[in-house]
Amino acid sequence: MIAQELINEIEKFAPKNLAEKGDPIGLQIGDPTQEIHKVMTTLDVRPEVVQEAIEMNVDFIWAHHEAMFHPAKNLDLSVPQNKMYALLIKHNIVVYASHTNLDATKGGMNDWLAGKLGLTHVQPLIPNDDGETGLGRIGELAEPITVAEYAEKLKHTFNVKAVRVIARNLNQAIQKIAVLGGDGGRYWDVAQAKGADAYITADVYYHVGHDILANDFIVIDPDHHMEAIANQKMAELVWQWQIEHKWDLEYINVTHENTDPYQYI
Repeated sequence: MIAQELINEIEKFAPKNLAEKGDPIGLQIGDPTQEIHKVMTTLDVRPEVVQEAIEMNVDFIWAHHEAMFHPAKNLDLSVPQNKMYALLIKHNIVVYASHTNLDATKGGMNDWLAGKLGLTHVQPLIPNDDGETGLGRIGELAEPITVAEYAEKLKHTFNVKAVRVIARNLNQAIQKIAVLGGDGGRYWDVAQAKGADAYITADVYYHVGHDILANDFIVIDPDHHMEAIANQKMAELVWQWQIEHKWDLEYINVTHENTDPYQYI
């Protein structure tokens, strides 16, 4: 099969028009008309992921975060990012990214996160006109839980040693939860206005944390890498499409590399 056949299915699932303005989604590197045989899914396209793909003879990488979020200013191969691009081209690896469109689509990233968080009666936090797609999700836990207990639970849910908690009272009970994968700190007031007891998102800035406290709201930040849940989910989608369309892909798997840049000591 050719790469474009897989791209077509990806774009049906996560239409490009759902992406936030300026988000450089889509084909990142490679020839969409080339034949592909092995597919890898990943949250991030990093040099170690590319090396793994080369060793496994992967010829298509489907990523959540763009490989080329910022345009290259030169092709100096002593720069690790440029060297990575060169290796991808040299080894004929197509790279395709679904970012905020995968976040917003029905059944995509934020629905996966809502499921992982145990939420029911889930609705988009910031809905599009169709009422089904949009950024973030808001729903309810089966029963109330304290902030401290839920924060501890999230450590295990996302396999991290620590989470950042912004709350005046760790013993406060919460039940209605909003979530937005990735850098969603700027939407905390939307979550509060929608009636959420707490908001799960990442990359919350220091001064934004002060604003959250001043407004007596609760935010739990389990790290941007919580979106790594997408690796397996994206691979499952490719397997599903393989069965539906009788493709002959030899290999569909997730990266084995942990691309979280942080370590907790």
